[in-house]
Amino acid sequence: MLFRRNLLPVKRKHLGVLLLLTFISLIGVAFNITGNDDFDFARREILLRRIGHEILLQSGDSVSRVLPVKKIAKNEYQISFANALTFQPESLVKITQRLLAKDPLAGDYVVNVLNCANASVAYGYAISKNKKDDIVACIGRGQPIACYMINIKFKPTGLITAKNGYLMGSLSVLAFVGFIFLRSVKPRKTSPDAQHTGKFILGSMSFDAESRKLMINGRTIDLTRTETRVLRIFALSPNEAIARRRLQQEIWEDEGVIVGRSLDMFISKLRKKLEFDPNIKIVVIRGKGYKLEIST
Repeated sequence: MLFRRNLLPVKRKHLGVLLLLTFISLIGVAFNITGNDDFDFARREILLRRIGHEILLQSGDSVSRVLPVKKIAKNEYQISFANALTFQPESLVKITQRLLAKDPLAGDYVVNVLNCANASVAYGYAISKNKKDDIVACIGRGQPIACYMINIKFKPTGLITAKNGYLMGSLSVLAFVGFIFLRSVKPRKTSPDAQHTGKFILGSMSFDAESRKLMINGRTIDLTRTETRVLRIFALSPNEAIARRRLQQEIWEDEGVIVGRSLDMFISKLRKKLEFDPNIKIVVIRGKGYKLEIST
């Protein structure tokens, strides 16, 4: 008891110092991130604009404009054009590889060429520092003249990861100090997903996310893991528009990059499996994404 009474004043005495040091660490990381990376990110946008310029030249267009590059998400950019164009996949791959090799923060990245009208993927590929992990197909097939947007998503680099780790480390120290000195540990709450049964009613169909099955009139339809993840997002928000970017992030974000087949392919497969109930449809919401439409 005597030891405990003597320890408490010491804790209070050093609490302010520890909190101050932690706060200074956080400020240092913030300035480090914004100060050192701003130049590299500005340089990246110039390289992306250069990609758009060379794509236009490759299509025989030396007059129309490349529109301002948009940052549509963390580590994801969009190149768009004033006029319709055509492109050769092989040339697109070579141009991006050559120019992005000059970006010190560009390691692995995924390129998706989208149709402006419905945001469907016209062509896509993935490039990795480890060449054997590259995913490039159908490079010999030219694309028709149309309105295209080029989305390029970069995998976070080791530099950014290290800085985020340093930031998280500082936050961990702050949390530890709060636990030791303030004794204010909050009970961990169970997430809504953990309490959810994973079973949904979609029109006349039953969807069991745990067993990855759709059931209607005694018929059972098996779903793949990715199809289940896509449908679960829709089932949690029926008749609501869901952004394409959100679907991509929630399904593939933990893998670092979007690999393999595109989102549109999984949407197409789900549509076929939902055809047994004509009142259930996955529709495209132009300029937004998709919606699971369930009519009564």
